[in-house]
Amino acid sequence: MPEESQDFYRIQKLPPYVFAVINEMRAKARAAQIDVIDLGMGNPDGATPRVVVNKLIEAARNAKNHRFAVTRHSAAAGRNRGAV
Repeated sequence: MPEESQDFYRIQKLPPYVFAVINEMRAKARAAQIDVIDLGMGNPDGATPRVVVNKLIEAARNAKNHRFAVTRHSAAAGRNRGAV
């Protein structure tokens, strides 16, 4: 079995994942008791408003939303489907 470094040499050349770097920087700042304001997405500070939840439920119950969206390019894609 080849050494791991040989198997993954291209992956090792990739730059660090930017969000991992940001998370590490934030953790270090907080550990140093520096006040950090996280403006990142996915960090809600409260419950989703009821009106939003109700609209999501309404949209999920609508069978028209259970298909792919129709775009102006859909017809052309259908015509060219066998042209590859």
